Amino acid sequence: MAMLHITKENYQELVEQSAQPVLLEFWAPWCTYCRRIAGVVAKLPEAYAGRAAVAQVNIDEQPELAQRFSVDTIPSLILVKNGAAGEKLVAPGSKADIDAWMQAQSV
Repeated sequence: MAMLHITKENYQELVEQSAQPVLLEFWAPWCTYCRRIAGVVAKLPEAYAGRAAVAQVNIDEQPELAQRFSVDTIPSLILVKNGAAGEKLVAPGSKADIDAWMQAQSV
């Protein structure tokens, strides 16, 4: 499964109408910490294939989505299930942190 790129134009189709949960990573190209965990995030679509879609939201290009989810710090991860956003994970330190958070979200 490939990484999805979410915009305000495709959000409803790819996230709200998704048959499976969607893990959103809010990031920006200038964010040093976002670049540091980019390798981990790139592996998430394969790691969660069949359980969740994984998508990125560039906050510089999609400020409306960042505002909608009250994203003040990046990277921030939000899991959307059945169109509803769950608890936010801010600046995860490792894939293990993401895995534990996803397990707590029942994914």
